[in-house]
Formats: sequence, structure tokens, C-alpha cells
Amino acid sequence: MTHIRKAVFPVAGMGTRFLPATKSIPKEMLTLVDRPLIQYAVDEAREAGIEEFIFVSAAGKGALEDYFDTAAALETRLQAAGKADALAALEPTRMPEGALTILRQAQPLGLGHAVRQAKRLIGNEPFAVILPDDVIKGERGALAQMVDAHRDIGGHMVATMDVPLAETHMYGILDVKKEAGALAYARGLVEKPRPDLAPSTKAVIGRYILDSAIMDRLDALCPGAGGELQLTDAINADVKSVGVTGYLFEGQRFDCGSVQGYVQATASFALSRADLRDAYAAFVDQRSRPLRLVA
Repeated sequence: MTHIRKAVFPVAGMGTRFLPATKSIPKEMLTLVDRPLIQYAVDEAREAGIEEFIFVSAAGKGALEDYFDTAAALETRLQAAGKADALAALEPTRMPEGALTILRQAQPLGLGHAVRQAKRLIGNEPFAVILPDDVIKGERGALAQMVDAHRDIGGHMVATMDVPLAETHMYGILDVKKEAGALAYARGLVEKPRPDLAPSTKAVIGRYILDSAIMDRLDALCPGAGGELQLTDAINADVKSVGVTGYLFEGQRFDCGSVQGYVQATASFALSRADLRDAYAAFVDQRSRPLRLVA
């Protein structure tokens, strides 16, 4: 199978659930501890062997491009001050020349529409799609796990996790034909079904490996739910011709597109840091104790 070299990052969303912060800051630049969400996504892609990074962006998102640019003045000052640790912290923010492409999604017409913007750059290669809102914490990145599995089976692959039956209406859900270890071979996907109509509890989350045939499907696709081009509809159209597989990844997923998920992720990542863990845990423990009134 072809090596997965390219990844599309749909980053045009407005992040209205995080207003007023996202009035001037792209939601992908919100930080978990000391790294923005987009950095976690890019780091995961790099671990999986991605070489070309395609951001499908929008007006007002210039901070994303600046973040991965060279900060010559800052680096000169840090070097002159002998701040080697600070310089090292900047290393992951650098991109090789030509590795990052910024595309504009002029109208918010859905995830499928965003992915379609990259058609010319994708060509005939399979590619990954990463939603930075979904942060996955684990010993090994979810996309790297998927790339290994995809090498043997090809087709379209979506990251999946089991969710409570009562929550199926919040996700795209796989209609599973058969399972084999971490793989779930699908008859199709059902978008946000009611619990009593859900074909399984295997939810699709923000990691995809897609055959390039998806672009032709997206070209021919009519607007679906909300008047948008739904990536799920295009994947469903390829079930028989290309094949669709769910991959049950190892790791903990945080929905950082929601304030609750973002706060939970911040706590989890802070508790995983040796330099922060003890002080943070002590602070949380202290704040959770009942307040004592002094007579």
C-alpha cells in the first residue's frame, strides 16, 4: 500500500463555543498547558510519517500560519540570552520549507467541502484528515496506529471509539458488518442516530485515512444535513467500491471543541507532566475540600 504522506487539517471553524476568547484567537491556538491544539495535531501527524500538511483555513486565522513560521527576532534574543530550553521548545513549531500549505475555505459548507478544497494537492494518493478539536492522549498516536493498520487493508478508514448507547445521537455511528481485533468492517455510517435506531455504539471521531476516490464523490455530492457537504455521505457512497473500516484506537479522546472537554484535557495533560503533577494535584485536592468557617 502507498505510504500516507499528506494530511488535511480543517481549521476554518469559528469556535463560537469559546467566545469571547475566539473573537481574536483561532480556536486551534487555544493551549493545553503550554502547547496549542494545532501543535498536538501536527505532532501526531509527524509521528505517523506525514510529510505534507494542508490547512484548510479561513479569514482571521493568520495566527496559525504565523505560529509555524520562523520567529527570527525571538530566536535571536533567546540565543543571545543563552536560553537553550526556550529555543528547544520552539523546535516543534518549525516546518520544513514547502511542507505547509494554507488553503482558504471561503464559505462554511461542511467538513466534506473543507476536505474537497485540497483535491488538487492530494492528487491520486490516499491521505489523512485530522480534526484538531479531537485530542487523543496515548503512548502512541492514534493516526500512527491507523497508518499501520491501513497498510494492510487500504480503503477508507475512520477512527472509532465505543460510546454509551445514550450518546449515539452525538456522533456518526458505524453500521458494523464484522469485527476482527481493532478493526470493524462497516456496511456504512449513520449520522447521529437516535439510541433506539443506532446500528452499533462505535462512534467516528476526528481521524480519517481516505482513498483519493473520495474527492470524486465529494465533487458529485449534493448538500446533506444543514445544507452542507457531509464527509460521512461521501464515505457511505464508497462502501461497496472502496470499503470502509473503523479502527478502535488505543488512547483517551478529549472533545476540545467543547469547554468541558477542553478543561478535562487540560487537567489530564497537567497531571501527566512530572514538573506540574504534584503541585496541580495538591491544588485540586485543596480546592475540593469543604470550606471551614472560622468562628
